[in-house]
Amino acid sequence: MPSRIDQELNVSQTALNLRAYRQELLASNIANADTPNFKARDIEFKSSLSAALGRSTAAQLPLNRTAANHLPASGGNRYGAALLYRTDYQSSVDGNTVNMDVERGAFAENALHMEALLSFVREKFRDLNAAVQP
Repeated sequence: MPSRIDQELNVSQTALNLRAYRQELLASNIANADTPNFKARDIEFKSSLSAALGRSTAAQLPLNRTAANHLPASGGNRYGAALLYRTDYQSSVDGNTVNMDVERGAFAENALHMEALLSFVREKFRDLNAAVQP
């Protein structure tokens, strides 16, 4: 049975994990800006957090195995976040959909949200520490 502290910090922990995962995706997009036919990927944070916390209202589609030799599906990525392709704002000759301005902006915004979450968790721990001090 999870403790009260675990229950209090579960949302923050899950949100931080998703923010870190999104940061990895955005860094991958930036790193592959010159790779031909690379398609930029991202997640929608709000729906991904709901899915990771088990609050998703969308029905999960079961994956069927069409042959006995097929491996069972593991459910996608680490956090159940739906990987989406970024909308192509300006087509390129090599088929790459990375727009560096969009990626850098999303990277900076995500880093800012991550820092705010860390500050929130830090304050929670300060409150808990103050509560146990004599």
